[in-house]
Amino acid sequence: MIKEINFSKKAVERINQLIAKKPSGTFFRIAVKGGGCSGFKYDFSFDNKIDENDSKHANIVIDQSSLNMLKGSQIDFSEELIGTSFKISNPKTKSSCGCGISFSF
Repeated sequence: MIKEINFSKKAVERINQLIAKKPSGTFFRIAVKGGGCSGFKYDFSFDNKIDENDSKHANIVIDQSSLNMLKGSQIDFSEELIGTSFKISNPKTKSSCGCGISFSF
């Protein structure tokens, strides 16, 4: 995988399932964006373009700025009664809000 980030087997399986439903040439993009009540939030989307500063492995793409913020993180996929979601354990975060989506460094 992208060597700076550890993806669980469940996360990789779910990404592959999602990509299989998309047109050929589609990538799963992970990004850190400004916003949310704590300053930053994780963003998961599909993209068919790769920029020169993107890191890519298989069908996962992460821009360089987001990769720097995600280094050392564990990405997992969780299926619970209240729903399914990707979970990121990022050792660089200092705090997060109650919703668990927004965080600060």
